[in-house]
Amino acid sequence: MAMASALPLLLAPRPVASPRPAPTGRFLSLAAAPVPAAVETRKGGDRLARLQPLHAASPCNYVVAAATGGAEAARAKCLQFVAWYLLSLDKHPVATKAVTSALLNMAGDLICQLVIDKAPKLDLKRTFLFTLLGLVLVGPTLHIWYLYLSKLVTVSGASGAISRLLLDQFIFSPVFIGVFMSLLVTLEGRPSLVVPKLKQEWFSSLIANWQLWIPFQFLNFYFVPQKLQVLAANFVALAWNVILSYKAHKEVIAE
Repeated sequence: MAMASALPLLLAPRPVASPRPAPTGRFLSLAAAPVPAAVETRKGGDRLARLQPLHAASPCNYVVAAATGGAEAARAKCLQFVAWYLLSLDKHPVATKAVTSALLNMAGDLICQLVIDKAPKLDLKRTFLFTLLGLVLVGPTLHIWYLYLSKLVTVSGASGAISRLLLDQFIFSPVFIGVFMSLLVTLEGRPSLVVPKLKQEWFSSLIANWQLWIPFQFLNFYFVPQKLQVLAANFVALAWNVILSYKAHKEVIAE
């Protein structure tokens, strides 16, 4: 009887479960919305921020910074030295030019002995006397001569530069080279060789002087202010001092 009463229930159709409704409204936006771009950017920025200290600590960066700092420091020291030198020229023009000429004479003679003569041993007395003449003769004389020359020739432009050049190279230089060689040979204890030395080396030294100095002195007189002309000439003076030292110390050939 119980089975008969339960049979209709078993045979009755079961209700079909309806599917779950799809999310709507704000639930749909939360479920389907992509990750905001700001979040991705922030994540990328965080990774970049973590990498920046590592990049800053890279050895390459230290090398570049050191090289840049070294170059800037060298440039600053160079500019500081130039400013100090120009100030010294204004305050003590004769002394500054004398010391500069002495150092250039010394360097020129040392180069001549070591490179051209290939001396096995340095002749320090020779270097001292050559340096001494730079201090007491070359620097002060050139200072006075250039100052006088600027007052003697007041014409500006190319004509003034050519006039100064002619006076400098064809009147001053022949006399100055002869005086320099005579004093050097005398100070070295060989006064009897002054005349033979001048006969042998004076004219060839003058020709070498013209070949080196005429092109440069034209530019010097044309472009450079008077107070800086000795300083400008010092850039060429080192090469000239090597030549002059070689000529002045060349053995005199007996006639």
